[in-house]
Amino acid sequence: MNGEGEKLLRLFERLAPGQRQVLLEFAEFLAQRAQAAMPQAAVPVPGPRPVNETVVKAIQRLTRTYPMLDRRKLLVETSRCVEQHVVHGRAAEEVITELEFIFAQHYEKSNAEG
Repeated sequence: MNGEGEKLLRLFERLAPGQRQVLLEFAEFLAQRAQAAMPQAAVPVPGPRPVNETVVKAIQRLTRTYPMLDRRKLLVETSRCVEQHVVHGRAAEEVITELEFIFAQHYEKSNAEG
């Protein structure tokens, strides 16, 4: 936790239960307002796959194509694909096709969740 978070926690602990509830409600309000103020996620516009693209370049391209996705949620699957390519010798073209599918699936799932 950063210094601001620790300070907020110390202040929170000094409040009476009713005041804690008010602070939590206000924090939720601010978070909702910040969410509403954020620009809506753009629709991804996948570009063509470059000839002889590497797996790493494909991940960079897909990350630019889908900037609205949480990279942490993609980490396990993309790491597995990179491992299959680097360690097990799986063809780059196959891995890139799977990565494109993974990114598209995560995008569809995030849209379905709202």
